[in-house]
Amino acid sequence: MSSLDNKPATTDRRTGSTPATGKSVKAPRGDGRAGTRDAGRKPTTTIIVTALLAIVAIYFLVPVYWVVVNASKSTEDLFGTNGFWFGENFQLLDNLKAVLSANGGIFPRWGLNSLLYSGIGSVVATYFAVAAGYALAKYRFTGRKLVYGLVLGGVLVPGTAVALPLFFLFSSIGITNTYWAVLIPSLVSPFGLFLASIYAGAAVPDEMLEAGRLDGVSELGLFHRLSLPQLTPAIVTILLFQFVAIWNNYMLPLVMLADEKLYPITLGLDNWRAQTDRLPEFYQLTTGGALLSVIPLAILILVLQRFWRGGLTEGSVKG
Repeated sequence: MSSLDNKPATTDRRTGSTPATGKSVKAPRGDGRAGTRDAGRKPTTTIIVTALLAIVAIYFLVPVYWVVVNASKSTEDLFGTNGFWFGENFQLLDNLKAVLSANGGIFPRWGLNSLLYSGIGSVVATYFAVAAGYALAKYRFTGRKLVYGLVLGGVLVPGTAVALPLFFLFSSIGITNTYWAVLIPSLVSPFGLFLASIYAGAAVPDEMLEAGRLDGVSELGLFHRLSLPQLTPAIVTILLFQFVAIWNNYMLPLVMLADEKLYPITLGLDNWRAQTDRLPEFYQLTTGGALLSVIPLAILILVLQRFWRGGLTEGSVKG
């Protein structure tokens, strides 16, 4: 036998096969595990994680299911049947028509008010937050750490704590019970600014900005033309969070508004709920209105969920 026969067969790195046999050989992984994704994953871990996700899904879906079921009932069925199953008479469409026509058709007005507050407030607040977060992440200036600390403080302060001071301030300048009383506080998002600063620091490379400056691009041009496309996932994330927060806001409109025509949906539904003691039919109006108020949020989340998931994870990984 020649000495060549005693040499171990070598493996072609490009094809993964040995020249002598032509059979493919699976290269061992550097960590010593089998070359599969499931290596090291215990079945008990998968079961526990799946069970926890199922519990969380039930926690969020059960209230929506309850609203859908009870929005289809009459007053008698609402209190005389199981709350988690349909009544004898299915009258969802009749209840929704009653919601839209009650009090002279005030509910569509509340819906438009909520869209106004949430739409304008979320768009402007997102732009301000992204611009300020980009500046904090990419510029070095005196007092930067102080500004960053104030932003973190704003994240920690709940909105209910500043509602009353804002009322006294707006009352002194005469803008309470107006659209501005709800819009102006909605234009600021400390959490959005904090999120944008973290994302901009990871997603916008300094080399790209320096190249733009060498090409004569202005600082505003660097932000609008070069940086904003890189920040799209963060922009959509902040927009979604701010829209939902303003849409569900209750305390600020309660403090600022007295005219029913200026109410958002949250305050209007609470006004109907307060009348259920003397007028039981308002139970159907409140439940049907709650169902209608969920629809815009559900549509927005379904449309933006792809960008939303990306905005939560991409900015946390630095290449």
